[in-house]
Amino acid sequence: MSKEVRVNRRIRAPEVRLIDAEGKQLGVYIASKAIQMAEEQGLDLVEISPNANPPVCKIMDYGKYKYELTKKQKEAKKHQVVVLVKEVKFRPVTDDHDLGFKVRNMERFLEEGHKVKATVVFRGREMSYREGGRKVMDTILGMLQDKAVVEVPPKMEGRQMTMILMAAKAAKKHEPAKPKSPPPTSAPKEAPQAKTE
Repeated sequence: MSKEVRVNRRIRAPEVRLIDAEGKQLGVYIASKAIQMAEEQGLDLVEISPNANPPVCKIMDYGKYKYELTKKQKEAKKHQVVVLVKEVKFRPVTDDHDLGFKVRNMERFLEEGHKVKATVVFRGREMSYREGGRKVMDTILGMLQDKAVVEVPPKMEGRQMTMILMAAKAAKKHEPAKPKSPPPTSAPKEAPQAKTE
């Protein structure tokens, strides 16, 4: 908890808006009277809304309240997914073996659920050979065609060409659901007419 919760005698306000243990609002009380009421029940007076005027306090078991609060925070943290962007650097003259090795690393990062930033770094006169960087990007896409989709297409940023990829299965989750089209209907067949004689 980042902010300390005031309990019992640590509550500074002279008056508080009081809520009892069942959640019923009792109105405005002098703080000392509210503390006395809480102590008579064997509970604590906890300031739950310090910025209100007067502050809102509730009669409750502070230990239990604190436990529930930390439990909720841990649960929220557990369900939080952290997606990192991993960067893999190339040169426009990267040979096939190194390229294959780095692409396998990219594949592993994608399987772990991370996004991958492919960066082709141009040095010196290589800036005039941007097609080489584009070929590297195309090769990467070819090697990862069924495992990754392009989130940010290749673009030049200073002396670097960058592209961001995400796992193909993650991209499917983010796609809006396509409405199902009704099956094609064939023209209704006319019933054969009976001959009348």
